[in-house]
Amino acid sequence: MNSIGRRLYELNFGRPQIASRYVIRQLLEQASGNVGGHKFSLHFLLTEWEQVVDAWQLETWEAYRDVTRLGRKTRLPEQQRVKLWAIFDQVHSGLKTQHLVTYSGMFNRLASHLGKSKHPAFDYTVVDEAQDVSVAQLRFLSELGGSQPNRLFFAGDLGQRIFQQPFSWKALGVDVRGRSKTLRINYRTSHQIRRQADRLLGPELSDVDGNTEERSNTVSVFNGPEPSIAILDTHEKEIETVGEWLLTRISEGTKPHEIGVFVRSEAELERAGAAVKKAGIPYKILDENVETTAGQVSISTMHLAKGLEFRVVVVMACDDEIIPLQQRIETVADDSDLQDVYDTERHLLYVACTRARDHLLVTSGDTPSEFLDDMRF
Repeated sequence: MNSIGRRLYELNFGRPQIASRYVIRQLLEQASGNVGGHKFSLHFLLTEWEQVVDAWQLETWEAYRDVTRLGRKTRLPEQQRVKLWAIFDQVHSGLKTQHLVTYSGMFNRLASHLGKSKHPAFDYTVVDEAQDVSVAQLRFLSELGGSQPNRLFFAGDLGQRIFQQPFSWKALGVDVRGRSKTLRINYRTSHQIRRQADRLLGPELSDVDGNTEERSNTVSVFNGPEPSIAILDTHEKEIETVGEWLLTRISEGTKPHEIGVFVRSEAELERAGAAVKKAGIPYKILDENVETTAGQVSISTMHLAKGLEFRVVVVMACDDEIIPLQQRIETVADDSDLQDVYDTERHLLYVACTRARDHLLVTSGDTPSEFLDDMRF
């Protein structure tokens, strides 16, 4: 999506200079110091910028004052918003001075341009992983569809939403109510793996506009071995157990590139590498390009697992304080924000487990995550 946006932006306005998250953080930190007299953390400022100000492209105090902060449960009285806007206004100025644009700004400008154009960029648009489309991306897609019927087709899974806060599609001109259906046949994951992973989610998921997915009637077209959940006392025992399990899969005829090993964050990649090394199998740690290599096991964080598929999957380091990640919990302002954190962390584990077609092993090498209890019972 971002690549398409950059290409169309360059064709119409010139090459965009995208502001990195590091640059945004620097601008926020500087502006926060300039304004002073507040207790907002840098983490709060960054998420407020990303999920509200930049996401909805709010460029005036009035727009920020009146916006419904959907997905941001912490209530902000007007006096606090005044302080915050003083910070965000400086960030806007900093971006303009450096001739930088955010991805949201890029898509927003493209949407305005497409809305005035008589010649759409595409006749039809198919969007996969639609649950992770951002506000600005949906505005862009809405203009691609124009007023013509059936020019947009979306496929997604609310259970796999891990990148975006929920928001109303209808409010942005994309109303799928009464025009959507739930697909109930799973061709990718065995019945046993799907059934186990589904325990992480509720039987029904709903979006902001009231569209509901009932997950209880889904069926898989093939069977396989029951998934294994191994709770070990130490990291060393976990590494040894995973290494032996991988060797067994290799002895059964599985190729190294048919194996994926996932962990919650980069901090656990070393544990995953040690386990694969224990089995004597070559491996590759995937980067954002997510390019697998023949003859090598793929190791990555759960966030990069989206869209991947392997015959054999290991999900390692499912320990307490790792998933859900303690760092995220510590930044929560109130109980309703905490629920959002738990939901997205559950979805992350669900995504990682459902990358497996035939064999799944989920392990912990310390006090196990509470999520493993849900998977076991």
